[in-house]
Amino acid sequence: MTRRAGEETATQWESTGDGTYTIAPGERDKCGTDITLHLKKADPEAGIEDFSDRWKISSVVKKYSDLIAYPVIFEGLVEQTDPQTGEEKGPPQIETKVLNSQKPIWVRKQSEVSSADYFEFYKHIAHDWTEPLKVLPLRAEGVQEYDALLFIPAKAPYDLFYHGSEAGLRLYAKRVMVMEKCEDLLPHYLRFIRGVIDSSDLPLNISRQRLQQDRHIGQIKKWLTRKVLDALIEMREKEPETYLKFWKEFGRAMKEGVSADFDNKEKLLPLLLFESSNDAEKLTTLKEYVERMDPDQKEILYLTGESRNVIENSPHLEAVKQKGYEVLYLSDPVDELMVQHLYDFEEKKLKSLNKGTVQMGTEEERAKAQEELKTKQEEYKDLLELAQKKLDEHVKQVRLSTRLVSFPACLVTEEHEYSPHLERLLQKGKGGGPKQRRIMEFNSGHPIVNRLFEKFSANHDDPAIGDSVDLLFALALLAEGSEIPDPVKFNRLALELMEKAL
Repeated sequence: MTRRAGEETATQWESTGDGTYTIAPGERDKCGTDITLHLKKADPEAGIEDFSDRWKISSVVKKYSDLIAYPVIFEGLVEQTDPQTGEEKGPPQIETKVLNSQKPIWVRKQSEVSSADYFEFYKHIAHDWTEPLKVLPLRAEGVQEYDALLFIPAKAPYDLFYHGSEAGLRLYAKRVMVMEKCEDLLPHYLRFIRGVIDSSDLPLNISRQRLQQDRHIGQIKKWLTRKVLDALIEMREKEPETYLKFWKEFGRAMKEGVSADFDNKEKLLPLLLFESSNDAEKLTTLKEYVERMDPDQKEILYLTGESRNVIENSPHLEAVKQKGYEVLYLSDPVDELMVQHLYDFEEKKLKSLNKGTVQMGTEEERAKAQEELKTKQEEYKDLLELAQKKLDEHVKQVRLSTRLVSFPACLVTEEHEYSPHLERLLQKGKGGGPKQRRIMEFNSGHPIVNRLFEKFSANHDDPAIGDSVDLLFALALLAEGSEIPDPVKFNRLALELMEKAL
């Protein structure tokens, strides 16, 4: 029943909740609005809650309308009972109580809010009892106005990398919560951020579909993302120890942004940290890597693998280490996706050591190495062709290598193909992954390869040559952490070799 100011009559709107309604003249002694609800009988088993219960009403108000600027008052009859016996002590009394706090913490001045206040609010919205790493009170003014209070947690939630994990900020419109977890306010890689956003430009009854199409949401998302990344850049520059704690918990998620958030890629790159051959304990940025590069080095070198230990013992590192070049060690599964979209940094291209060929030294040194390789390749031509036929199911080319020192052989891929680490990850998936034919490289300076060449030169048909090629292929697979295709045969050949040697 509602009566407009300045009018003598009221209007009554009535509905049974079946989708239809009636409007008729009514009576009300003064202007204002009364809403009368007739509730179904409570039936918890059928999912019908008792919305006349003051505790239920209080919880609903606390969740959705705690921070609106006007008091929400509960007024109802409360039975008077003896606390010890439970017997009635008299007639019910009218109780009046304000249910909402009316004080949104995000609109108060920072000088008026203590760290303890922020922590209490964080616990309330994040259900996390560890003090957050960073608090970000934000306010946008202009054509659109909105307030935000964001928190960077100190610890990653257990389900951060689970497919079905729920994330999102609390979305308020004019201090009324319209969505508890709105995923459209930040990009997915920042899903660990907790907090609230309050906009005065959104309607209270906005739907999920309309929310995704609303231009205000897109503007808020860009603004929030920029503010979060700026805060992280400032943290890395001014609070490096705090940033290391952040990276330990959320670095994997931040790497996802390189392949997903092209608009902010330039802001993301300075935030990335990597393990490298330069220091076993200290992480490095791309900028620090470039500053340490040898003048002769033209590319940022990296190698992917299951762990630092596996990468450090890879045959692909030998010649590069000998030359003194630094290598980034990428052991997170997400690194494989990241490098597909990270082509260069400060005009230096990124180069995988297990793909294509590796160029080292000055132009003169590279030209000399190529000429020597070409000569050696011609000398070993027949042996390489035999090895190619022997391993044709698994490799598409056998050639000599410039990247090996103490290892007799290794496997590499073409520039456009999957790395062996990514291939293994894909094969672990539900549908499996493609099996690639690789390139096998022999180290012509290794004693084993030299003796193999001598034996081949003496007798092309010696069966030991084919067995040795199989062994070298299996050892190259094991060195990079891949499975060998025929463990039984490898075991037999290894035992025969030991019998001859002992």
